[in-house]
Amino acid sequence: MICEAYAEDQAPNDKGEMETRTVLRFHPRMAPIKCAIFPLLKNKEPLIAKAKEVVDLLRPHMFVFYDESGAIGRRYRRQDEIGTPFCVTVDFETLGEKDEKLRDTVTLRERDSMKQERIAISDLLAALSVRIA
Repeated sequence: MICEAYAEDQAPNDKGEMETRTVLRFHPRMAPIKCAIFPLLKNKEPLIAKAKEVVDLLRPHMFVFYDESGAIGRRYRRQDEIGTPFCVTVDFETLGEKDEKLRDTVTLRERDSMKQERIAISDLLAALSVRIA
């Protein structure tokens, strides 16, 4: 199963340069960790508090991983390497600092497509449950 899931592709790094990305493309049902949750910055208490609320929301329903260390791009890459299908980033939009309409939304990133979308925290569990099934 691990050999079948192993893949390498090209993806831009933090500087926009293309580099090889190692990915375990486990089907979401098979992935040991279903979702990783990241506050954008580790030194902003409101971001950390909101990220931990998201962890508390999801943890009773699936195995999640919390990480606040390093640049956000590196955190994504670490999760790609271990096969985590989804990552959730809590950022300043989540706190409503840039746009009040985006308060209590997070960025949901899919491992395989690297597509990102804004989603309300209240809709997160249902959206992940559908994608994992």
